[in-house]
Amino acid sequence: MKNFKTLLLIAVFTLGLAGVANAQKIGHVDYQRVIDNMPETRALTVTLEKLGKSYQSEIEGLKKKLEAKVQKYTAEQATQTETTNKDRAQEVQLDKARFDQAQQAAYQEMQKRQAQDLEPIVKKAELAIESIATAKGILYVFDAKSLIIKKGTDLYDAAKAKLGLLADKPRQQQAPR
Repeated sequence: MKNFKTLLLIAVFTLGLAGVANAQKIGHVDYQRVIDNMPETRALTVTLEKLGKSYQSEIEGLKKKLEAKVQKYTAEQATQTETTNKDRAQEVQLDKARFDQAQQAAYQEMQKRQAQDLEPIVKKAELAIESIATAKGILYVFDAKSLIIKKGTDLYDAAKAKLGLLADKPRQQQAPR
């Protein structure tokens, strides 16, 4: 019976140490900061800004044409027949619908392109963080933004070295209210 108590005490003590050892195998990283500072993300941002400007100029052109047509038709409205005015109103409505459709298509294309091009970047970051955690013997990695207490190992510097992360962008200050 004495041996049983001793074995039980040793088992409880060993399990307690294993729990403490596992508790030390936790890390955290500011995941969004990793993604934001990857060179690939910065290049994607530049590409998307160029694409956005291209779409914006196309949409602005359509808008100017539509406004010019409305202005012309409004100025000529008194000198035209009722049938002509109705036809012109329908034409303006169709042009407005095309304009709205072009705006929506541009927005959707930008969203699709961002999601599509961001996917391999996210995968690369995840694999790097997993590799770093494995090398350090870390079992769990949490996003640092969602933690209240951060006593585990911070993996950001290791991710920075492995992925060649760029310096943080300066934060834009909000205008006082």
